[in-house]
Amino acid sequence: MLPPIYTWLKASNAVKAIIGNTPRAYRPGDAPQDVTQPYVTWALVAGVPDNQLSSTPPSDRYTVQVDCWHTTDKGVEDLAKAVRNAIEPNAHLTAIPVNNRDPETKLYRIALQFDVLQTR
Repeated sequence: MLPPIYTWLKASNAVKAIIGNTPRAYRPGDAPQDVTQPYVTWALVAGVPDNQLSSTPPSDRYTVQVDCWHTTDKGVEDLAKAVRNAIEPNAHLTAIPVNNRDPETKLYRIALQFDVLQTR
Protein backbone atom coordinates (compact mmCIF):
# COMPACT_ATOMS: atom_id res chain seq x y z
CA MET A 1 0.00 0.00 0.00
CA LEU A 2 2.87 2.42 0.68
CA PRO A 3 5.53 3.24 -1.90
CA PRO A 4 8.40 0.72 -1.72
CA ILE A 5 11.09 3.28 -0.89
CA TYR A 6 13.31 0.77 0.91
CA THR A 7 13.11 -1.66 -2.02
CA TRP A 8 14.12 1.06 -4.48
CA LEU A 9 17.05 2.12 -2.28
CA LYS A 10 18.18 -1.48 -1.76
CA ALA A 11 18.22 -2.04 -5.54
CA SER A 12 20.74 0.77 -6.02
CA ASN A 13 24.44 -0.11 -5.88
CA ALA A 14 25.29 3.58 -5.47
CA VAL A 15 23.04 3.88 -2.41
CA LYS A 16 24.36 0.63 -0.91
CA ALA A 17 27.94 1.81 -1.41
CA ILE A 18 27.18 4.73 0.91
CA ILE A 19 24.69 3.35 3.47
CA GLY A 20 25.46 -0.37 3.45
CA ASN A 21 24.37 -3.55 1.67
CA THR A 22 21.47 -3.74 4.08
CA PRO A 23 20.71 -0.04 3.64
CA ARG A 24 20.41 2.03 6.77
CA ALA A 25 17.06 3.46 5.68
CA TYR A 26 14.43 3.91 8.35
CA ARG A 27 10.80 4.97 8.67
CA PRO A 28 9.87 7.63 11.26
CA GLY A 29 10.99 6.68 14.74
CA ASP A 30 12.74 3.47 13.61
CA ALA A 31 16.35 4.71 13.44
CA PRO A 32 18.30 3.39 16.44
CA GLN A 33 19.46 5.97 18.99
CA ASP A 34 23.14 5.53 18.04
CA VAL A 35 22.59 4.78 14.36
CA THR A 36 25.69 4.37 12.22
CA GLN A 37 26.15 7.30 9.87
CA PRO A 38 25.42 7.94 7.09
CA TYR A 39 21.79 6.90 6.86
CA VAL A 40 18.40 7.78 5.37
CA THR A 41 14.99 8.35 6.92
CA TRP A 42 11.77 8.52 4.96
CA ALA A 43 8.18 9.44 5.74
CA LEU A 44 4.85 9.62 4.00
CA VAL A 45 3.87 13.31 3.85
CA ALA A 46 0.49 12.86 2.13
CA GLY A 47 -1.51 10.24 0.32
CA VAL A 48 -4.77 10.33 -1.60
CA PRO A 49 -6.63 7.78 -3.70
CA ASP A 50 -7.49 8.61 -7.31
CA ASN A 51 -11.21 8.39 -6.65
CA GLN A 52 -13.68 7.61 -9.42
CA LEU A 53 -17.46 7.56 -9.39
CA SER A 54 -17.74 4.33 -11.36
CA SER A 55 -15.31 2.09 -9.45
CA THR A 56 -12.74 1.81 -6.71
CA PRO A 57 -9.63 3.95 -7.15
CA PRO A 58 -7.20 2.40 -9.65
CA SER A 59 -4.22 4.11 -8.03
CA ASP A 60 -3.02 6.18 -5.11
CA ARG A 61 -0.90 9.34 -5.13
CA TYR A 62 1.69 9.84 -2.40
CA THR A 63 4.14 12.53 -1.40
CA VAL A 64 7.17 11.04 0.31
CA GLN A 65 10.03 12.90 1.98
CA VAL A 66 13.42 11.19 2.09
CA ASP A 67 15.99 12.73 4.43
CA CYS A 68 19.68 12.02 3.83
CA TRP A 69 22.01 12.30 6.85
CA HIS A 70 25.82 12.38 6.73
CA THR A 71 28.78 13.61 8.75
CA THR A 72 30.16 15.74 5.88
CA ASP A 73 28.68 18.24 3.45
CA LYS A 74 30.10 16.45 0.40
CA GLY A 75 28.96 13.11 1.78
CA VAL A 76 25.35 14.24 2.17
CA GLU A 77 25.37 15.64 -1.37
CA ASP A 78 26.67 12.33 -2.75
CA LEU A 79 24.06 10.40 -0.75
CA ALA A 80 21.23 12.68 -1.90
CA LYS A 81 22.32 12.26 -5.52
CA ALA A 82 22.40 8.45 -5.16
CA VAL A 83 18.98 8.43 -3.47
CA ARG A 84 17.52 10.67 -6.16
CA ASN A 85 18.87 8.43 -8.91
CA ALA A 86 17.46 5.34 -7.15
CA ILE A 87 13.95 6.74 -6.68
CA GLU A 88 13.40 8.92 -9.77
CA PRO A 89 12.75 6.05 -12.18
CA ASN A 90 9.64 5.37 -10.06
CA ALA A 91 8.65 8.84 -8.85
CA HIS A 92 8.99 12.56 -9.57
CA LEU A 93 11.26 14.78 -7.49
CA THR A 94 9.10 17.80 -6.60
CA ALA A 95 11.12 19.67 -3.96
CA ILE A 96 14.30 19.88 -1.94
CA PRO A 97 12.81 21.51 1.16
CA VAL A 98 15.77 21.09 3.54
CA ASN A 99 19.51 21.56 3.09
CA ASN A 100 21.15 22.30 6.42
CA ARG A 101 23.23 21.06 9.32
CA ASP A 102 21.33 19.85 12.34
CA PRO A 103 22.41 21.98 15.32
CA GLU A 104 21.96 19.13 17.81
CA THR A 105 23.54 16.15 15.99
CA LYS A 106 25.89 18.22 13.78
CA LEU A 107 24.89 15.99 10.86
CA TYR A 108 24.37 17.43 7.40
CA ARG A 109 20.88 16.89 6.00
CA ILE A 110 19.29 17.12 2.58
CA ALA A 111 15.59 16.33 2.26
CA LEU A 112 14.06 15.28 -1.05
CA GLN A 113 10.31 15.20 -1.72
CA PHE A 114 8.91 12.85 -4.32
CA ASP A 115 5.44 12.34 -5.75
CA VAL A 116 4.61 8.69 -6.41
CA LEU A 117 1.68 7.31 -8.41
CA GLN A 118 1.10 3.72 -7.38
CA THR A 119 -1.41 1.44 -9.07
CA ARG A 120 -3.47 -0.76 -6.81
